Amino acid sequence: MNNIIVLSIGFSAQILFSLRLIIQWISSEKKKQVVTPSIFWFFSLFGSILLFIYGDLRDDFAIMLGQGLNYFIYIRNLQLQNKWKKFPAVIRVLIYLFPILITAYYFNNNELDIQQLFKNENIPVWLLSLGIISQITFNFRFIVQWIYSEKRKESYLPIIFWILSFIGALLIIIYAIFRKDIVLFTGQMFGFIIYTRNIIIYYKQK
Repeated sequence: MNNIIVLSIGFSAQILFSLRLIIQWISSEKKKQVVTPSIFWFFSLFGSILLFIYGDLRDDFAIMLGQGLNYFIYIRNLQLQNKWKKFPAVIRVLIYLFPILITAYYFNNNELDIQQLFKNENIPVWLLSLGIISQITFNFRFIVQWIYSEKRKESYLPIIFWILSFIGALLIIIYAIFRKDIVLFTGQMFGFIIYTRNIIIYYKQK
């Protein structure tokens, strides 16, 4: 596919991720505490879909893994905020099926696709390992956030979420430099600043 189209999809995803952070940050600054507006989860979900497609087009398993880890947690947070049912039923079904259909395509299309993901000559094993570790670290924050939210029965972003965001973003920036991925680098550098600011807000609040 045309490289411009691939980059456009990637940057569109990062724009959504950046907008969610800006809105969350402004809301938190206004209330002098860390808050989570519903739009944060809407943008997270649709940004995740776009970045998953971007990872597919780049034959980058680390990116696809990262988005797959959080996909249903975004949906769960929308459910906790009673916003999920605002989507039409058909759209909800399609969103649920999206990762399943992509996975089925890879396993049933042909063997070459799987080899491209795990044996991409542009991504040596050590770099793929770094990418996987960085994505797991970065996206584990949402698993922690989900556990906290289920306990509280509300969508909630604990301080550990922002600490994992900070560490994970740093690792992804390093990965992006080696991978020469301007989309990942730009998105994470912007987020890195806001993660730091949320940590400061949290401790000021305390």
